[in-house]
Amino acid sequence: MNLQLNNKVIIVTGGAKGIGEGICKVLAAEGAIPVIVGRKAEDNLKVVAAIEAAGGRAFQVAAELSEPAECKKAVDAVVAEYGRIDGLVNNAGVNDGVGLENGNYEAFMASLHKNVVHYYLMAHHALPELKKSKGSILNITSKTAETGQGNTSAYAAANGGRNALTREWAVELLKYGIRVNAIVVAECWTPAYDTWINGLDNPQEKLNSITSKIPLENRMTTAEEIANATAFLLSARSSHTTGQIIHVDGGYVHLDRALANA
Repeated sequence: MNLQLNNKVIIVTGGAKGIGEGICKVLAAEGAIPVIVGRKAEDNLKVVAAIEAAGGRAFQVAAELSEPAECKKAVDAVVAEYGRIDGLVNNAGVNDGVGLENGNYEAFMASLHKNVVHYYLMAHHALPELKKSKGSILNITSKTAETGQGNTSAYAAANGGRNALTREWAVELLKYGIRVNAIVVAECWTPAYDTWINGLDNPQEKLNSITSKIPLENRMTTAEEIANATAFLLSARSSHTTGQIIHVDGGYVHLDRALANA
């Protein structure tokens, strides 16, 4: 299926690693021009080089998105380079473990800046160009907003905010023909996940415990699977889909996990 993404300029925050990297590579393979926005230029450029080596095109902007001014700087750099924005993927963030019992105001607020404030700011600053292109916004969110996890109040709150903003923006932007959707991630294999699990005392035992609870095929979701769904939702092939919060999680959130071992 041709997703009709040729030459579309699409910003991907956190595009240098993990899910964001997967999204950038899939978009480039579909003919789009992903713009990798990440805090380290050297990491961004590695993805740009990999995409170009595969015959695609990409651009990068180094920005620390937890700093509000950096969000505008990133958007301005894309407009200066291409004169347009056709899509925005809000993806950057970190499950930073700011809980209720052991957290504090400063850490909680800092986490919100890392995980949801820049979603709003990137969309706000990109909106004038998205109006012109009738582009799309795709928010990556986490199961923590729906299932809880424990000891991660700020991240869970941020993801609840991401889900709410998806529906709110879909309503507000109807008049411009701008579609807004979200993809909820549960257990997805990324380098950060690999680092976390291999830092545990019994990593394989823990991994087996997690995958045994994922109903479809007892395995982790891949970054490419998240990326494929993202590309579709950004494309004209999903032209009547907006305000949707879609779970690409092997049934983890909504299916009875007892089914995984049935």
